[in-house]
Amino acid sequence: MDNKTEEFIIKKLRSAGCVFAEDETRLLISEARTPEDLKKMVEMRANGLPLEYVVGFAEFCGLRIEVDRGVFVPRQRTEFLVQQAEALLCYGDTVVDLCCGSGAVGVALAAALGRVELYSVDIDSVAVRCAGRNVTDFGGHVFEGDLYKALPHSLKGRVNILVANVPYVPTEAIKHLPQEARLHEPKVALDGGEDGLDIQQRVAEEAFLWLAPGGNLLIETSEMQAPQTIEIFTSAGLITKVARDEELDATVVIGSNSGF
Repeated sequence: MDNKTEEFIIKKLRSAGCVFAEDETRLLISEARTPEDLKKMVEMRANGLPLEYVVGFAEFCGLRIEVDRGVFVPRQRTEFLVQQAEALLCYGDTVVDLCCGSGAVGVALAAALGRVELYSVDIDSVAVRCAGRNVTDFGGHVFEGDLYKALPHSLKGRVNILVANVPYVPTEAIKHLPQEARLHEPKVALDGGEDGLDIQQRVAEEAFLWLAPGGNLLIETSEMQAPQTIEIFTSAGLITKVARDEELDATVVIGSNSGF
């Protein structure tokens, strides 16, 4: 690819508002199979389609996660959720990834540990199909359904790590999200109800039925919502703490099942 073409693409993406135009240009060039393919990809990106949908994958925890159109795009901040869960995880543990989207969180944990018993769940059939391609590479299982209702009953009381990047944007705040998320990502993956805590509440309330003694529930939340998330966890009988990464603007609430 000649420099003139590269500069043209960078300029086009910059004028479309792409902050990381140089990096995106290099990625588009490397992923395009033909010049015609590249032209189409540049047009899609310049018209506002999220980069991950254009190239068909997201980089997450050093992995290439397939992401189909209409599936929630894994965020860099969610790598902090993975780090917190990984610190509590042992080889061969049972992991449940609720609201899994592309399956990125569960896959990252499976990749880090070498082997876990992984079960991923999403209510959206498009996400489930996408997650299936990512998760099965690591020997995991994907289920379609509403949170715990989708899981095999045999898992009750034996889940070591229950991880959930649930929708936590308050309904009224969705209109203020960046255009890429607002226009292209499924509302079901963003909308956490009036205060953004509806799904968190449901996940925490039933967690004790599924967690093994000493098992942990980890949920990504916002810094502003964290005090309420802590209350929800505590009310559900979990021993609760909060972890925060300022650089990533990432907040994770961790609840442990004491086993009593």
